[in-house]
Amino acid sequence: MLCLLVAQPEQIQDMNLMVMKKILASGCTPLIVTVNKPYKVLTKIYAKEGIGPESYFVIDAVTQYSGGVCPPSPRVKYVNNPSNLTDLGIAITELLKQMPEGKKCILFDSVSMLLIHIPSATASKFLHFVVNKLQLSDVSGIFLSVEKGLDPVVMSQMSAFVDHVMDYEQAQKQTCLL
Repeated sequence: MLCLLVAQPEQIQDMNLMVMKKILASGCTPLIVTVNKPYKVLTKIYAKEGIGPESYFVIDAVTQYSGGVCPPSPRVKYVNNPSNLTDLGIAITELLKQMPEGKKCILFDSVSMLLIHIPSATASKFLHFVVNKLQLSDVSGIFLSVEKGLDPVVMSQMSAFVDHVMDYEQAQKQTCLL
């Protein structure tokens, strides 16, 4: 199952938490691809909600770009820049292989932030690559975006790539997103 979830800018963090809780409740192991918040910040946000770092994997494309320290961890891969799509794609492939057997899900946070770093056409091609990789690997994917944060062309293309497009309120009502 592949979903694009959109929310108002002030709801994005709440939506991320809600989605993480639903992913974990479904017995799925999440791989968070973050171009929005550094791993260090994400772990603090999740910890406040009782979500420990042992329950998820992360690809962090923010920390190095922002000049932060990237402590080694078997559950985290750092990409030097959100616009480095080659390394981002390699990191996704590598971490998916490292993850334990069973249900897996990618939480991509956030499509709209990716568009700050790369042109819309390039983002569409990359997201299409990711979607195809997930489908071939039988991995679910949830893509978060700020409502009205996507170029209309990217929005229409993403809508065609995924199985469902939902806003925050619709996603909250769903018992399972996968």
